[in-house]
This record gives sequence, structure tokens and C-alpha cells, in this order.
Amino acid sequence: MRYFLELAYQGKAYHGWQRQPNAISVQEVVENKLFTLFQEHKEIVGAGRTDAGVHAKQLFAHFDAREGLNEDLVFKLNSLLPNDIAVQALLPVLPGAHARFDAVSRSYEYHVIQEKDPFAHDSAHLVKRNLDVDSMNAAAKILLEYSNFKCFSRSRTDVFTYNCKIEYALWVQKKDRLVFHIKADRFLRNMVRAIVGTMLEIGLEKMEVKKMHDIIRSEDRGEAGASVPAKGLYLTQVDYPKTIFI
Repeated sequence: MRYFLELAYQGKAYHGWQRQPNAISVQEVVENKLFTLFQEHKEIVGAGRTDAGVHAKQLFAHFDAREGLNEDLVFKLNSLLPNDIAVQALLPVLPGAHARFDAVSRSYEYHVIQEKDPFAHDSAHLVKRNLDVDSMNAAAKILLEYSNFKCFSRSRTDVFTYNCKIEYALWVQKKDRLVFHIKADRFLRNMVRAIVGTMLEIGLEKMEVKKMHDIIRSEDRGEAGASVPAKGLYLTQVDYPKTIFI
């Protein structure tokens, strides 16, 4: 029987979600703890492969096991996992359900602070200069006019298409943090961090808002801004059709 695990993790200690040959990943840690419980290897497939240092407030991964598993597995798995990884739910799904390919949308946040904060050092990007948030939101609206985002993609990638359908993109002030929200059907590797880096240049008045059009049309990564640090990026939600859940 197939199950979805709903997970959350703080990404500082990990080289991303996906198992790596020479670095520790979230996937490896969870699979190792599942082996402890089942005494057999359980390969888990995640909804996406977050980069090194990126956090997840919600990520789903599927695995196959015998019928009859229940929320007791959540308690047992959490007792084995380190404090920076948590299992939030165990959900039975249809046999063909796939955590990556059945996802219909993904949402991210990027957190920016503008004053030094020792408690946010590992969870947000510090930008000390004043930012023109209205201009940044004007640039964010431009994203909705396009579908090809090759200019924001990591140069060496094996994707078949650079097209993504962005549903919304918006900067919001939340107390001491400026948070960028973005939702799309899919994202390219490094895409959100490159978009944020470009919009910060606009907010710092190093680039005009209308330049966003030229950057996207160029399909050239070199035209966009530098990628911001991974520590400010959070995968916040992954959506699926209700029909895959039992």
C-alpha cells in the first residue's frame, strides 16, 4: 500500500532534500529511520528536491509498505528523527499516487530582515539598506505576464521545458520581516532565489522595474540578479488533487 508522509524540516544542516553521494540529505535521514522501524529499506520519493540550506514547512514524500499503518508511525518516526526534521502526518493514497508528479502547485516564501537579528541569522536574509517595496511588487506583477523563466534557472539543468505557470507573486511586510510569496504549478532549480535577487536589485534602485521584461525575454541567466542565500527560502505548501487520497 502507498502512503504520503507530510514532513517539515529546517534545512541548515542538510544538502537539500535529495539523497547525495557525499553529503547528508533529508531524504537519507528519513529513509534510515524508516529502516530502523521496518528493518528493510524503504525508498521515499519527495515532491521536489530543495537545494542545500532551504527549509520546508510542508513537503510530501511517498513510500510503499504493508496495509494497516496508522498515526502511531508518526510518533515512532518523530522519536527517532533529529529535532530539525518532523513528520506531521501519514496519509494513505491510491497505489499510483506520486508525491512529485501528482502535485498541482507549490508555494514558497522568501524571508528578508533589515536589521541584524541573532535569532533570524539562519532563517532570513539580511538587507540593511532601505527597499522600495512598491517597485518590487510592480516587478512581481510582471512575472504573471510570462511563462518561460529560463533566465531564472540554474544554467546546467536537464529540464525539458522552462515554462511555469505562476499563480501569484507578492511581497508582504510581516512585523520585522519582509516576505515574498510565490505560487506556481512548478519551479525551476534556483528559480525563486534568482527572482528574489533580481527584485532586490530593483528595490535597491540598482535596476528599473521595466528591466524585468527585458530579463525574462532574454532567456539569459546572466541578465538576472544574483541568487539570494538559501537560508531565507521556505517551501510552504504542496497541493494535490483530493482524488488521490483514500
